[in-house]
Amino acid sequence: MFAEYSLPILMVVCLLLGIFTGYPVAFVLGGLAILFAFIGDIPLPFMGMVGSRIYGGVIENWLYIAIPLFVFMGLMLEKSGVASRLLLTLQRLFGRVRGGLAISVALLGIVMAASTGIVGASVVMLGMLALPVMLKQKYKEEMACGVIAASGTLGILIPPSIMLVLMGSIMQVSVGALFKAALIPGLMLGGLYILYLLVTGYLKPDWMPLADKEDVSTDTTPLPLALLRDLVGPVFLMVAVLGSIMAGIATPTEAAAIGALGAILLAVVGRKMNYITLRDVCYDTAKSTAMIVFIVIAATAFSLVFKRLGGDYLIMDLVSATGLGPYGLLLAIMLMIFILGFFLEWIEISYVVLPLLLPVIGLLDFGMSAQATLVWFAILMAINLQTSFLTPPFGYALFYLKGITEGQVKITTIYKSIIPYVLLQLTGLLLCILFPAIVLWLPGLL
Repeated sequence: MFAEYSLPILMVVCLLLGIFTGYPVAFVLGGLAILFAFIGDIPLPFMGMVGSRIYGGVIENWLYIAIPLFVFMGLMLEKSGVASRLLLTLQRLFGRVRGGLAISVALLGIVMAASTGIVGASVVMLGMLALPVMLKQKYKEEMACGVIAASGTLGILIPPSIMLVLMGSIMQVSVGALFKAALIPGLMLGGLYILYLLVTGYLKPDWMPLADKEDVSTDTTPLPLALLRDLVGPVFLMVAVLGSIMAGIATPTEAAAIGALGAILLAVVGRKMNYITLRDVCYDTAKSTAMIVFIVIAATAFSLVFKRLGGDYLIMDLVSATGLGPYGLLLAIMLMIFILGFFLEWIEISYVVLPLLLPVIGLLDFGMSAQATLVWFAILMAINLQTSFLTPPFGYALFYLKGITEGQVKITTIYKSIIPYVLLQLTGLLLCILFPAIVLWLPGLL
């Protein structure tokens, strides 16, 4: 079998080697697609079809308009000052609870995830706001770094999530259905984080000391009014974006435009809107969007050439050779994606691996409709891919956090800090596999 599929196997090996060189992933994917098209003697008319697929499947896909809009929304919200005010108010709420500041960070991560959907912005924002305060309160470095990195990654799962927008396009599944399906699993993961913090605070109180009175916000506004004041902005965005999608009022692209406008209004209300802010947000939005779309284009070419060389048949033969049942095969796929997350970004895994796995998933019988199976599988993949932001050596959340510590915390400490949260994410993944209703109940209800 290996001789028959030597070219697709070699293509995957070259992809992994290319990524380890540190060369930009988009160039690696696109370059390997062209190189193996010549090695495999693929006819030129087929390469013309690759160009047509890129143009028709990516460039003309109206759904991708949501990407720059969601990125813009998240970056503008970061500039609005909503997060800093909310963190101070949550600290007042949990100030006398052991680990109260860490719990406030986790809750803020959930709120901002439902408002931004961008991991980089969330991790940097949480780190800059909370890490100096946590270290000042004598929090153990591993505890402080772990909760910040893990809470920041919730934005890739809790809608509005750019990952779910791209997955919906790849799998030809309603993005609205994916948003509904991801909401409860995302909140469940946030709940697991908070439960872990409460238990750890009880068992190891020296890891999370209580805050001194001078470290708590001096805001004299009554706490209920302060909570109401600081939650209005994020709740406004959540209702505007998620509410309009779930109610069927707007498509994800239209809802993204509403969210971008809402973020601008919040920045204006917070007196943070000026030319420099708008310029920086537009520049970062263009840069992030270009990176995502470039990888999507290159991954599309890689995937088509890989299939032409027999890569899809290689996957099917490997699956049939395992002799595993539906759930055994599903666990094997999840293990493979988890391992790939150590080395690949979620975009490459989504665009290279997911199209190859879809025919396999379509053949498995889990006792539910084909559409429900696809939605369930997409959310399982999303939960699994969330770990790729935390697992070394290429966990992006770890490097975001390292960048803002300015040498205060060693990278080995940051690596150790995320171990409990990766285990919690895998626990959440296992619960969603064992109890599909966690994923499918809300889409069925709405």
